Amino acid sequence: MEPVIALGLMSGTSLDGIDAALIRTDGERIEAFGPWATQSYEDEMRANLRDAMTLAAKLGAAARQDPQIIALSQDLTALHRQIVLALLSEAEIEPDEVAVIGFHGQTLLHRPEQRLTLQIGDGGRLARSLDIDVVYDFRSADVAEGGQGAPLVPLYHQGLARDLDFDETGRGGPLAVLNIGGIANVSWLDLSLDPLGSGIVAFDTGPGNGLIDDWCARKTGIPMDRDGLLGGRGMVNAPALAALMASPLIQAPPPKSLDRLAFDLSHVAELSAEDGAATLAAFTAASVAASVRHLPAPPVRWIVCGGGRHNRTLMEMLRRELGVPVHAAEEAGWRGDALEAEAFAYLAVRHLRGLPISLPSTTGAPRPLPGGVLARKP
Repeated sequence: MEPVIALGLMSGTSLDGIDAALIRTDGERIEAFGPWATQSYEDEMRANLRDAMTLAAKLGAAARQDPQIIALSQDLTALHRQIVLALLSEAEIEPDEVAVIGFHGQTLLHRPEQRLTLQIGDGGRLARSLDIDVVYDFRSADVAEGGQGAPLVPLYHQGLARDLDFDETGRGGPLAVLNIGGIANVSWLDLSLDPLGSGIVAFDTGPGNGLIDDWCARKTGIPMDRDGLLGGRGMVNAPALAALMASPLIQAPPPKSLDRLAFDLSHVAELSAEDGAATLAAFTAASVAASVRHLPAPPVRWIVCGGGRHNRTLMEMLRRELGVPVHAAEEAGWRGDALEAEAFAYLAVRHLRGLPISLPSTTGAPRPLPGGVLARKP
């Protein structure tokens, strides 16, 4: 298959908003990067999504048929349509030039142990409204086969890492790519090994930005610790951190994936805004460091993607905890804010080619599995 133009859409568990990105790829190599855009959720949509997560947690599988969630799914799809049209206009690309859209949707519920995962967003409606083929529902096939359904981005990390200039990577030792969204996940890559064999290991490490965002919203009314300034003024509370790290979810070996609501703020509830933010950042960093014992070999360097790389306090904690070079994505020549959207464009092309998007070593699937549902344009 010749490389094609693909567009990826990602709205993560941090509830920041929607990212959209264009790439040219054959689903194995990335030939070129196109424009990308982001659209923040308005406060009302963010609140509606938080309410829907809580409702979905109560309803379980029945959430798929809930009228409130169905209506929210349509609203969400309309927002995705808007950002696609804006991005294509900026790029001066006609819809018929785009081979496929990878539409992740918004995760409301993720319980792989119950073989249940729910990402809202109507792929068929999006395909019809844009006149572009859409691949969506990327996680369900993996979960149905007993996999964790996450993380799905490691194969894209592997594709990106092929072109890195770091001398150590793939020659003197393995690389770790850490994505810090609402939940954090690691991709361990050894470029000297077969990526469909032992060359990739991936799993969720624990909280990312989610707890910090919830804490800041509760204590300051601002839904994030911008640049880590609040946590930077605080002190880590050692007993609270120890209690957080005692969670069985942190100690469990991979494969594992975690829900946005898997952790709560009870252990920091009595702390000041500053100390709570510092302690929660330390929790994210410590849980990443704890994940190293589950990797085949210690990474010689880490590349950090996702919104968490903007938190300077968290990045400094990661450097102290990991003891090896820790780079933001941009230092590797990657587009940190666009990377997950790019990944779903890449995975959509892999779907078209019948290539796997999840592996036993990334999700615990029984074998390399294709994934996603294709909605054809009219």
